[in-house]
Amino acid sequence: MNRKFNPEGMNPPPFYSHGVEVQAGSRMVFVSGQVGMRPDGSVAEGIGEQATVAIANLTAVLAAGGMTPEDIVKTTIYLTDEADFEGFTGAAAPLLVQPPAAVTLVYVKALASPALRVEIEAIAAK
Repeated sequence: MNRKFNPEGMNPPPFYSHGVEVQAGSRMVFVSGQVGMRPDGSVAEGIGEQATVAIANLTAVLAAGGMTPEDIVKTTIYLTDEADFEGFTGAAAPLLVQPPAAVTLVYVKALASPALRVEIEAIAAK
């Protein structure tokens, strides 16, 4: 069982845990960056829809590896525009598990296609 924690004296953030302990002998799955592209190749419109599709894609990869979002221990999120933060968190928050994994959010100049606004990669363990 993975242990997600926030040390005493540190502000507990709503969308991530400061630390995650993975037990020895755990099986791990590394998920490549998932974007807001649907199975038919079309790109979802708007940050909220792209976030929803990216998380659905991430969940599908985890399922193929025998894992669920509850098994995520580390997530890295890439956004192309600081103005998308609220739209991303508004769309993603209901889809993410509690307690949350360790998370890093980075603003980048661009992703693989100019239409893409968010990319999410993850590490899961169980």
